[in-house]
Amino acid sequence: MTLDPLTAYVGAFIDELSESDVRDVVISPGSRSTPLAMMFAQHPDIKVWLSVDERSAAFFALGMAKMEERPVALVCTSGTAAANYYPAIIEASISHVPLLVLTADRPHELRDVGAPQAIDQIGMYGKYVKWFHEMALPEIEAGVIRYVRSTAARACAVATHGKKGPVHLNLPFREPLVPDYKAPDAFDYGKGENGAYRSFTSGKRHLSEAEYTEMANVLSGVQRGLIVCGPGQYRHATHAITEMAAAFGFPILADPLSPLRTGAHSKELVIEHYDAVLKSDIVKEWQPQVVIRFGAMPISKAFFKYVQQHHETDVWIVDEGEDWRDPAHSGGRMIYADSEQFASSVSRSVPIRDQSSEWTTKWLEANSVAHQEKQAFVETNVFFEGKIFSRLEELMPENTALFVGNSMPIRDLDSFFGKNEKDIQLVANRGANGIDGVISSAFGVAATGKKTVLVIGDLSFYHDMNGLLASKMHELDLTIVLVNNSGGGIFSFLPQYKHPEHFENLFGTPIGISFEQSTALYGGEYHLMSSWNDFDEAFAKSVNGKGLHVLEVQTNRDENVQLHREYWSRVNNALENRLGMTDAN
Repeated sequence: MTLDPLTAYVGAFIDELSESDVRDVVISPGSRSTPLAMMFAQHPDIKVWLSVDERSAAFFALGMAKMEERPVALVCTSGTAAANYYPAIIEASISHVPLLVLTADRPHELRDVGAPQAIDQIGMYGKYVKWFHEMALPEIEAGVIRYVRSTAARACAVATHGKKGPVHLNLPFREPLVPDYKAPDAFDYGKGENGAYRSFTSGKRHLSEAEYTEMANVLSGVQRGLIVCGPGQYRHATHAITEMAAAFGFPILADPLSPLRTGAHSKELVIEHYDAVLKSDIVKEWQPQVVIRFGAMPISKAFFKYVQQHHETDVWIVDEGEDWRDPAHSGGRMIYADSEQFASSVSRSVPIRDQSSEWTTKWLEANSVAHQEKQAFVETNVFFEGKIFSRLEELMPENTALFVGNSMPIRDLDSFFGKNEKDIQLVANRGANGIDGVISSAFGVAATGKKTVLVIGDLSFYHDMNGLLASKMHELDLTIVLVNNSGGGIFSFLPQYKHPEHFENLFGTPIGISFEQSTALYGGEYHLMSSWNDFDEAFAKSVNGKGLHVLEVQTNRDENVQLHREYWSRVNNALENRLGMTDAN
């Protein structure tokens, strides 16, 4: 039986996506996207996830793609549905997450003439997608089918090659919109003999041996070096980076979203309390000769100021893509190379140096002081927000993911979640640093099968309550630790706080809603924490249970600011007492 053009065209397109390693698609309901939705649902090797809210759908796909490190497809109908994808596409672009955005559209004769649900979708995401292409209208001619399969393969290759990111394909359809999805050969038109019509292979970026040798020789003469590991997907490089640190005797300042804080690799030179340490008046003056950074700029504002203060330092940034991630405008080297290849190559011929150098010893001692002060400080029974992460460091099981919201939670993760041997993947949306879509992204992580915990503030929770529906629709498990400080807690640390006549209304923004009722609306279990023992018990029960669990921890914003400042002051005083005399000599 001969297929109709719509079925042959869409079937070939979706089948080639499958051959190009697309395993999941997130679909929002709509009419114009019917051909895509029905054919995706029929394909045996692609799992369909339904999300009725396009903004939530896009962040859900983002979370999945972030964990899987392969493209996840998004499908929506024409009109403003596609506009709701925009925030997640921006996040995916900046944080290098491969998304395949498939927007259905009206055919050309129904555009710009007042037809319903028709907006200009051509290039609508601007520079935030790696590639945009307007697909041809469906035809069954052999050359068109080859074009369809080639374009599908190209879209996946562009999304995953080099600097990963989103790709946008706009697909116009004429009525009738229902394909013959049950046809036995619905996905066979133009199929390659060995599966894929067009396969794609890409190698790692690396430098010449001469360049690696030159840089190794430079680093061999450096006594005051720092390795900095910022946010990024370079788990494959952890052992090479720690071996490089040992070879040169350099401390490693490890951002929590780097792969260096948790796992089985050596952590002997890992400085996890660098943020608190760099607030110290003494440590601020320690001037490095060279800083070698992997990944994006760390979360810590104290580190950013440290780099700015020592602007004459030679900063080497190792980037696996094609970014220029240097907000401090440092002098030094931008190195486009695979992180593992770079770390292993520059340290290959260098004999291991004595790690007890004065520079390294001071950093390790400062980190030890900060760790001791943290341990003593979090013993308080007050609901201090930072203690949540100290407890999670101990309570999180093996082989889990901890997703963390922006604003205060991500900063408390940095300060109070230490290094450990457990396989815990720390995740956040730190591309655009927004508070939107956090719940949906965490559910996307959970959809990959990883036991997942989310820590989120009350405003971020409210902003993405629609995302809670994923638990009910797809029977996903998620433990949410909700930090309710009645508004935007991070603003209390900023200069706006000194203007009380406008602060609460414009920045504090308490919303005063019942999160117990919100949780019940989506079929979840709610727990209000009354003590840390209560927290430990509720967390253990929820993380080993099924479905949605919300653990609300109520805190006081003003008290939280005072406690953070007290902690930083205690670290500073302890460092002065321990290191002040040494530096003076």
